[in-house]
Amino acid sequence: MGGMEFNKVFAAILVAGIIAMFAGFVAEQLASPHYLEEDAYPIEGVETVGGGEKKEKLAEPILAMIASADVARGQKLSKACAACHSFDKGGANGVGPNLYGVVGAVKQAKSGYAYSGVMNANGENNWTYAALNKFLWKPKAYAPGTKMNYVGIKKPEDRAAMVAWLNTLGSNKPAPSASQIAAEQAELALPEPVAEAVETAVETVKDVAADAKADITKSVVKSTDGIAVKTAE
Repeated sequence: MGGMEFNKVFAAILVAGIIAMFAGFVAEQLASPHYLEEDAYPIEGVETVGGGEKKEKLAEPILAMIASADVARGQKLSKACAACHSFDKGGANGVGPNLYGVVGAVKQAKSGYAYSGVMNANGENNWTYAALNKFLWKPKAYAPGTKMNYVGIKKPEDRAAMVAWLNTLGSNKPAPSASQIAAEQAELALPEPVAEAVETAVETVKDVAADAKADITKSVVKSTDGIAVKTAE
């Protein structure tokens, strides 16, 4: 392979690598955006989307993840909660109530605990999978006035793991049904303009990567042909 052809192949590979890295970064930012902890001028419970419109922040859906969630990770994550809650059957209440059997349980029903009285203000009276997802994402947004001083669990896969582990503590509820999963996804879906932007960006990245791959293949084939000609000579 001549020096010029080698440089072309190397450049094509380098460009493809850069495109792949950029594509991964773009996809990550669009599919799993990282929000500021709070606005520069805080407006409780809302965020700005395109056109200056205010859109309420929502937790990502997790019900589709629960059946295959990492229960061991959920148990590990629960250690951050152990300073305020106990998890064993018949365990004592602490700063927060005992959480044994919490999945599916009636809210604010643990005997002997003085609740804030705001957990069912939104009309949800039981700790369903969907309710736990929204609460664990941001407790104070789900139940304004709650005594629980906890920022929440931001990663949806971590919330799924936590809920799946809690379900093993005496609840043992069946995995979410298809209709429950669909209902949660409809409730917590991305705003349509954002969803369309994500889809467009992903398709663009795929097209750029395909073009780069084609260029590399052409360069390699051309270089291989050149080597074959020289060998024949």
